[in-house]
Amino acid sequence: MKLVRYGRIGKEKPGLIDDEGKLRDLSGVIGDLAGANLSDKVLRKIAKIPHDTLPLVRGTPRFGVPVGQVGKFIGIGLNYADHAAESNLPVPKEPIVFMKATTSLSGADDPVMLPKGSKKTDWEVELGIVIGTRARYVSEADAEKFIAGYCVVNDVSEREYQLERGGQWDKGKGCDTFGPVGPWLVTRDEVWNVDDLDLYLELNGKRMQTGNTATMIFKVPQIVSYLSQFMTLEPGDIITTGTPPGVGMARNRFLKKGDFLRLGIAGLGEQQQDVIGFQQF
Repeated sequence: MKLVRYGRIGKEKPGLIDDEGKLRDLSGVIGDLAGANLSDKVLRKIAKIPHDTLPLVRGTPRFGVPVGQVGKFIGIGLNYADHAAESNLPVPKEPIVFMKATTSLSGADDPVMLPKGSKKTDWEVELGIVIGTRARYVSEADAEKFIAGYCVVNDVSEREYQLERGGQWDKGKGCDTFGPVGPWLVTRDEVWNVDDLDLYLELNGKRMQTGNTATMIFKVPQIVSYLSQFMTLEPGDIITTGTPPGVGMARNRFLKKGDFLRLGIAGLGEQQQDVIGFQQF
């Protein structure tokens, strides 16, 4: 299934995309796509409902983050060997882990806002994992059971903040709007081979990133198992798993006001974002 949360910011309702690509309302079935509603039991219940009996949503509403009440937004760095090479950094022996602030989360097509004083804001198309069941000290063999599904993530990063300002990467990863997620959550039963998904990103119509999850250093089960040794993963936690080569840092080309991004992953949907200047909320 392709599950979504649609509507104005802070007022999103749960929905799904039916087999004809139409948006259906799920608010009569569940309160939100969050917490226990991401469990296999609830997802099976939703799957059994004849989707053409659900209310049809008219128009073209905004799609928000497809998961509500996100507790943790976790990043894995340098998880493609060719991206590590273009960054002039060694291939990691264990996953590099950082946190993206949950306040960075935004809908797939919401604007990306340059931080105040930004000089090196960059793009990164990535596969996102959404946890469906609490995971603590799980094995790689069992890791898939704890996953609700997958999504597209743009791990927007300010490289000066990340690499030139001392300390952890988090400073360059958690700015407002730096975490577009979606447009939808695709349940794991519909992703036949998560190790063979094409990724792409275009800037102003020019292809910047082309990759495939087959070249990930640490695969999805490894990542989930590894993280569960250090922290309890809760339903709704999002893990973004690294990016293929072609980022702005390697090209010495960073985002500026007026740029337009288009990115996606085969079977998981596409994002489109206008880049805007800093705005005080």
